[in-house]
Amino acid sequence: MHSLLLLIAGVAFLSIVLEDVIHVNKAKTTLFFGTLSWLLIFLFPEGGMSPDLIREKLDENLLEIASLWLFLMAAMTFVAFLNHQGLIEALIYKVLPRKVGEKKLMFMVAGFAFVFSSLSDNITATLVSIALVLSLRMEARKTLRFAVMVVFAVNSGGVSLITGDVTTLMIFMADKVEIQDLLFLSLPALVSVMLLAALLARPLKGEVEIIPTERRDDRVGKVIAAIFLMTIIGTIILNVIAGIPPVLTFLFGLSIMFLIGRFYYKDDEREGLLDYIRVIEYDTLLFFLGILLLVGMLKEIGVLNSLVGVYEVMPTTAANFVMGLLSSLVDNVPLTAAMLKANIVMTPAQWLTLTYSVGVGGSLLVIGSAAGIVAMSKVEAVTFGSFARYSFFLLIAYSAGFSGSYLVGNMLH
Repeated sequence: MHSLLLLIAGVAFLSIVLEDVIHVNKAKTTLFFGTLSWLLIFLFPEGGMSPDLIREKLDENLLEIASLWLFLMAAMTFVAFLNHQGLIEALIYKVLPRKVGEKKLMFMVAGFAFVFSSLSDNITATLVSIALVLSLRMEARKTLRFAVMVVFAVNSGGVSLITGDVTTLMIFMADKVEIQDLLFLSLPALVSVMLLAALLARPLKGEVEIIPTERRDDRVGKVIAAIFLMTIIGTIILNVIAGIPPVLTFLFGLSIMFLIGRFYYKDDEREGLLDYIRVIEYDTLLFFLGILLLVGMLKEIGVLNSLVGVYEVMPTTAANFVMGLLSSLVDNVPLTAAMLKANIVMTPAQWLTLTYSVGVGGSLLVIGSAAGIVAMSKVEAVTFGSFARYSFFLLIAYSAGFSGSYLVGNMLH
């Protein structure tokens, strides 16, 4: 049965890679194979696995998926409203000059995505950063380069703070790294982002002319933008001081947005804020569901635990580098959990390199991180194949950041 389930996961992966060839939406194939794998686990249980135990494991996976779904739905609804109101474009017009070179713009987008993801979660940072890129209305091949930059910058920015990346928080909560060490980790992470920006910007020679579009002055829209910002800040603070899950804070902020829309747009037919939920790309949510069901299946049959065996055949630092590469194929959260459970002996410097690798390594493939999947759903030019064309540049930047994290770790310890 293990072999069959692994075959199903492999075929599902191929269906994503070959989406442009087979012309079947990846959300449909991953959802099919994800649900099929769990049906087989129920129909042909391993010895000692009762239906109740399997159901309990499925419930655990569905709880994680539901939390991600609801969080993504809330964040995407906020961003859909801000985009419709033209508030993101208006912010760009105020910050950027009327004309800006594409090379310079690449570094500016990289810096924005890096900093914003340090302050918020990766999904929100990706949604806002991609909305910024799309508002510039560049040709598809250039938009693709900027989208690749956003994915790597977002994952790199979140790795140095416990509020920015779940795996960083997990390693910190296990007392493997200190807060001050993580702050120093932001230095090699930023250097690697700027290195990738330089690589991606090399062929860019043109200028982007930013032409402001007419936008009605909507005071309520500005209020909702402020609520979005306060929701992001509140999510971080409440999660740190009270352990409140981010999904709960975001749903609370979304409810305030709906109530404000109800009272202030009461006699106005222009807006129905609940309608913004209907413009969310639900194929993105279904793709997440299928992928996470497959990853959950791999976790339950012990595949992720077996990956930890790489530490038995390789030096620890080299194995940490490889774990980053593996995180582009499997979810880094259960992968990190498996490594923590295995009680692998590492120095503080080596734990720091692992923190970087599992946080950023998912950027190497578009399906390796939530940021990549969101970018693929929002930007038509981003597919598995088109993103993979930049994997070599991404590997160079990842390797530079990993080496920097190793140097920083050894300097601190």
